[in-house]
This record gives sequence, structure tokens and C-alpha cells, in this order.
Amino acid sequence: MWTTDFSATTDASAAAVWAALRDLHSGTPLGLASDRFELHGPFAVGTRVTVTPQGQDAMTSEIVELEPGHVYADRTAFGGLTLTFRHTLVEQEGRTSVTHTVEIAGEEADAVGPELGPQIAGDFPVAMAELLAAAEARSTGAPAEAARV
Repeated sequence: MWTTDFSATTDASAAAVWAALRDLHSGTPLGLASDRFELHGPFAVGTRVTVTPQGQDAMTSEIVELEPGHVYADRTAFGGLTLTFRHTLVEQEGRTSVTHTVEIAGEEADAVGPELGPQIAGDFPVAMAELLAAAEARSTGAPAEAARV
């Protein structure tokens, strides 16, 4: 297995971050760089999601972990590999830390992970900035446009 992650912290509450994350994964883009998501059922474990990364073809994922306010993960099968994308939220001392992880598993994961993983995770900083801006806008009551990065 090969893995990498990106973390950031915000003054927004975990509830505000979770609401923005749920909106994104339910089909509401948070900014110009947002990947596009289309749910095929409820926002729940087992539901399939069509994900269209910026400038790429759509792929189908499945929600595999969902702990409201704390963890969201979906998994995509990709040519003998499985890609698991996870957001983990931890609230402490009035701030929320968010970690976005990608895990690449499968027979060739150790061989292709070092090249494929950074390509996949390359947009994590921009995606995280959009997520946190949307959460902070929710927390302050700012209009949705304020969340655009």
C-alpha cells in the first residue's frame, strides 16, 4: 500500500467543515477548482458517486466510511488498484484540523504509488483551501461567493 496526505487547520467548527464536505460530495462545487460529484442515492455508506476530477474523465466511487462530523471516505477501483480518499476532521481548542488522505492499494501499489500518488494528491492544497474557505464562510455567515478561491 502507498499513502500520502495533506492537512490544514481552520477556525471554522467541525460542523461547518463537515457541512461543506457533505455539500461537495453531494454535488455542490465549492469553488472553481472543485472536482464534480454526483450521488446516486443517499449520502451514506454503500452509495455510488460519480466523480469527475478537473480535466479528467468521470469515474465511479463508493462511499466506504462515513462518521458524520469526523470521517468521510470513498473508494475507486482503477486498473487493478483501489484508491481510497479519506477526509478526517479533528476539533480541538476551537479549531478544526482536516486531513485529506489517498491510499493506493493493490498488487502494483508500491510500484506505481510513488508516481501516481503525487499526481492525484497534487490538487489537495487547492481543494483543501476551497473546503476551508466554504466552511469559514458558513461560520461567519458570509455569502457563498466569499468561499470561492
